[in-house]
This record gives sequence, structure tokens and C-alpha cells, in this order.
Amino acid sequence: MTNLVEVEDFTRHSEERRTSAFQHEVKSWLERHPETQYVDILLNDLNGVFRGKRIPLSALTRLEKGCYFPASVFAMDILGNTVEEAGLGQSLGEPDNICIPVPGTLSPSAADPQRIAQLLLTMRNQDGTPFDVEPRNVLERLWQQLCQRGLFPVVAVELEFYLVDKQRDAEGYIQPPCAPGSDERNMQSQVYSLDNLDHFADVLNEIDALARQQGIPAAGALAEASPGQFEINLHHTRDVLMACDHAVLLKRLVRQVAEKHGMTATFMAKPYEEYAGSGMHVHVSVVDGAGYNAFVGEEGSDSALMKRMVAGMLDLLPASMALLAPNVNAYRRFVPEAYVPLQASWGHNNRTVALRVPCGDEESRRIEYRVAGADANPYLVVATVLAGMLHGLDVQLPLPNPVTGNGHEAEGIPLPVRQSDALYEFENSYPLQLLLGERFSAVWYACKSHELQQFERLITATEIDWMLKNA
Repeated sequence: MTNLVEVEDFTRHSEERRTSAFQHEVKSWLERHPETQYVDILLNDLNGVFRGKRIPLSALTRLEKGCYFPASVFAMDILGNTVEEAGLGQSLGEPDNICIPVPGTLSPSAADPQRIAQLLLTMRNQDGTPFDVEPRNVLERLWQQLCQRGLFPVVAVELEFYLVDKQRDAEGYIQPPCAPGSDERNMQSQVYSLDNLDHFADVLNEIDALARQQGIPAAGALAEASPGQFEINLHHTRDVLMACDHAVLLKRLVRQVAEKHGMTATFMAKPYEEYAGSGMHVHVSVVDGAGYNAFVGEEGSDSALMKRMVAGMLDLLPASMALLAPNVNAYRRFVPEAYVPLQASWGHNNRTVALRVPCGDEESRRIEYRVAGADANPYLVVATVLAGMLHGLDVQLPLPNPVTGNGHEAEGIPLPVRQSDALYEFENSYPLQLLLGERFSAVWYACKSHELQQFERLITATEIDWMLKNA
């Protein structure tokens, strides 16, 4: 039996190794970036929003022992207000938890790459174990469960976003930006348009250059279906946490660069009524211990493992919507004929289903998880994907037939398209809550229920227009 002394020795040696590695990272950074003056230290909260501080360079080396943030950082609504019903605030005395640097994330900030660096943090409990409400730690636990079974996920994230003019239109609504240096405002849909890329080349080129500086493996931008809308794809990797680190840092970078060019970048799921929404698509495959794609079966067919995982993801999809569409606006995206899935469905080379198996060779066999909005937290989206895979491995589930043709017209389990319905499904899905962690699930439900209650108390301009004289 392992005794307490052995545990303490192991913990101390692990801490020493981590500290030494961080010291080396800081030393190497300062050799390459001697003009650095400040460092943004960043925690990514439930909503995927960065919370943190800007510290002077002199304080960076002291971070090797960690710094402190309140646990209630992970019990905030989208506006940054602590949700007391989540149980991490005043009822506990608003306690601090230690936060430690995430190795390899020290990089230049897009706000001022020469003078300002940035660094991701992750939170720990008082005993040094990962804080189980932090989305990054939720994902890490699920990832390790798959790795312990000899199954290693390979993940890539795609993000859509809009560039928006800072000036509202005559009626007060947001509008696409003018091409830089002109009064030309593109109001037409031009999917894959190279002209749109040329019009916004300065912005997109700076995003690409800064992504390289930050070590974010972005594949460049492509014009999406609507004016001012673009997509950036990240490269696939077996480091699932790093894939999501890159996704949240890319979102921050895009916003900062757009701001420098006099625009606003938004990852809001549905900023315009008349144009397409913005999604976050996750490509995932699994390799075995020998490095072979475990989704490929005999004679190139879909493997039994892949089918079990697809069945698990589909089974949890209705309850997963609470995380994939985390606010009221996110559900505006789920409308017919908009290349957004409305049912828990799957199919080959079909963009109208929830889980798409793209065309390609056997080596690239993967699933494209097409449900989440760009406003969702990448750590939680990928955690939901992995939870569904584990669920399929542990529970024998029927697999629906793959959809051919228009998935919007096929039969299938409908996805909830209102946040209240999604939260109900989540609250009543014990398998999903168990996989994500019961305390995390309780905090998430409390925070999102609070947000919804606050939103539903608002009286909108549309209500006044419709009801003031007619009710």
C-alpha cells in the first residue's frame, strides 16, 4: 500500500518538475522577447470568456508557485456576475483557489505583441488536484479516460465569425463593414468568395501572422455564406487540451485584431436574422496504440468502434444541447434549410446531419460534429463529444440508419430548439452529468438557469411594437 510519505514525495517532485519547466519557458521567452513589459494571465470561464489580470514582467517568475483567483470565477453569468445559486460564492466565503500556468502557452498578445505577453492558467483545489468545475479540467478528465483505454482522440476545431461595422445602420441594427479604404458595403452572400478575402486582406493577414507568432496552427480564412462572415480552421492534433487552448486563444486574437482595424469581430451564434449563423464544427477521429485510425474497419468500412461511438454521441445529443447552444441567441441558429442539424442524425458526406462522416481516404476517416455554435465554450464542446464516445463504449445502444438526402426531412430524435427545453433535457440526463462531473453539472445548470430567468424578464422592443396598442 502506498503510504502518505510516498504520496507527498511524488507530489513534491511533480511540483519541482513543473516549476523547473516553467522557469525554462520564461527564460527562453525573455531571450526571444526582451522588450516584454507586461503579461496577461488568463482563466477561461464557463462561457469561454477570459478572466484575468495584467501583471508586470517582474511578477512573471513568481507565477511558478501559482497565483490566486476566487473559485466563483467559474460560477459567473455571461456578464461576469457571480451566480450565488451555483454555490461557489458567498455561501462558501468567496474562497480563493490556486492557479498555475499552463505549460507552453506563453505567447505574444495581439494587443501589443512586442510589449505584452499572455499566459493561460488552470485552477487547482486546495489539495492540488484539478478544480472540477473548470471546463478545461472537465475535458482533461474525459480525455484521460479514453487514453486509459488505449484510444487516443485526434481533434480539429473550425470557427465561424462575423466582422461587423462599429457604426449601426439607420434603424440601430448591426451591419457588415465597408471594405477597408472604401465606402463599399457588401450585402450579398458570397460563399468561398476570393474577392471578400481580398477586401479584408489586411485584417485576415494580420490574424494569420499573429496566429503564427502565438503558435496557433490556423489554416487561413475562407469567406463564408454571408457578408462579413469568415471561417478559420485549426489543424488536427492528438493533444486535445491544446486543440481547445488554440481555439479560445484564436477567438481572443480575432477580436483584438478586428478592434485594431476599427471593426468588431463577433462569435455570436446568430447576429443577423436574415443571414446564416456561426458554428463551431469539431472534427474527431480515434487512433489506437499503434497509431492506426480506429474508425476504419474491414475493407475500409466504418468500424464497429466508430459505430458505437456515433450511437453514444447521438443518444446524448438532446441533453448536450445545453452546452452546445449555451444561451438564448444560440437557438436562433436552429432553423430549417440553414445547414444546421435539427435532429440527432448521422450520415456520410452530408451537411444536413448532426454527425457527418466527410468524404476522403481511410487514413482521414473522422466524424464532423456539426451542432455547436461559435459562441460555445470549446473545452465543453469537445468534452461533450468525448462524453458521447465514452457513453457509446459503455452502453449498448441502437444506431439509427445513416441519413441519405435532406436530413431536415428525415425522421429522427428532434433536438431541443429552446434553451428551457435544453436545460430540462440536461437536468434529467444522469449519464451526461455523471460523465461531465456532478458538481460541474450542478454549477452549469444553476448558472444557465439564472441567465435564462434574467433574459425572460426583459421586455423587448418587439413586444412593445406588437402588443402596446393591440393587446
